[in-house]
Amino acid sequence: MTTAAGAGDEPETVLVRVSGPDRPGITAGLMGVLSNADAEVQDIEQIVIRQRLSLGVVIAVPQGRDLLKELLLFGWEHEVDVDFELVDRKPTEHRQASIVNVLGVELSPNDIAAVAKVIAQSGGNIERIVRLSNYPVMSYELLVEGADETLLRELLIETRQHRSIDMSVQRDGLARRATRLVVLDVDSTLIQDEVIDLLAEEAGCVSAVASITEEAMRGELDFEASLRKRVELLKGLDEEAIDRVWARLRFTPGARTFVRTLKRLGYRVAIVSGGFTRLADRIADDLDLDHAHANTLEIVDGHLTGRITGPVVDRERKAELLSQIAADEGIPLNQTVAVGDGANDVAMLNAAGLGIAFCAKPVVRAAVDTALSVPYLDAVLFLLGVSREEIEQADAEDPNTPQVRMVPTGHDWAQRPTA
Repeated sequence: MTTAAGAGDEPETVLVRVSGPDRPGITAGLMGVLSNADAEVQDIEQIVIRQRLSLGVVIAVPQGRDLLKELLLFGWEHEVDVDFELVDRKPTEHRQASIVNVLGVELSPNDIAAVAKVIAQSGGNIERIVRLSNYPVMSYELLVEGADETLLRELLIETRQHRSIDMSVQRDGLARRATRLVVLDVDSTLIQDEVIDLLAEEAGCVSAVASITEEAMRGELDFEASLRKRVELLKGLDEEAIDRVWARLRFTPGARTFVRTLKRLGYRVAIVSGGFTRLADRIADDLDLDHAHANTLEIVDGHLTGRITGPVVDRERKAELLSQIAADEGIPLNQTVAVGDGANDVAMLNAAGLGIAFCAKPVVRAAVDTALSVPYLDAVLFLLGVSREEIEQADAEDPNTPQVRMVPTGHDWAQRPTA
């Protein structure tokens, strides 16, 4: 940056890097130095990690202008390191970008290395890494450019089978940032329980219901047949048993935080359940959900008849309801998210723009692109680019939100609140 002027000479393109302790006024001071030298700012990137600044500025410097002394003086006055290098005048060409999310109770250097290796194998380059949370899980968002997205997805799915971490791939762009509908399964997803099992306890037929469930899991019965057989065993159960089951339901840790945050962001939230309307509707009221679909138990004279009325919400029906709700809300399918844990959810998960197998069995995890194995429903927010700090700040600013805050001890989150 000390070249003598020449007629018609092009300005030099220089990358200026500033690093050191962060404090107010550094960026303003640097821009003042550049302005006095008539430099043109072409690009800026800045990040602060643990109060340490890393700032990069690409500038065009008119030939004959000497910035060396001014920049070194600026660094000395602000106690930061300043270096620079000539770079190509041509701006970086941005290629198709993907977002890779990595989550785990622990993320070792070896885990991150494995993800980075897969990205390189797919032809991608990591442009940026941002930490989204350090509890209840560690999570990072990686901006990747140039990757073969199909190959990247396949390699990450293969990698996650051998590690205790979760990974997802989404195409970066407006559709991801415009995601506006989340549809959730209920049993073992939004809640920790299986409602049919709780009703079976009330009716005294736990073993018989479990036997039918095992038949279905072996493929000897489809979902509708198995559901109807199990409901038959509830015949004669008093209607108040549903109230007793409601009192026993346990929301999945993070469920209220998840829904509360989605609603703040303007999302529509729905539940599509293979369970029963009498409970699904109460859940929807409790969480202020926008849609609720489930099976209807026939009740006559205050007792269950052992029959279901109307269409059964099975695998195909769940996918149909996702499309129907999206159409009713005027939301394209590629702007939807579906979350579920069972084989009954697979069609819905694959129909959504982002389908997430939540704490699911291996056969379900293998059938979808994205899976979460951590038992905290609000971890889904990290896949949507929402950080833990943003969630907590919004809660702190809302006087109607219960102010619960975890104090981590190592990686033990057994006492994590369910709010």
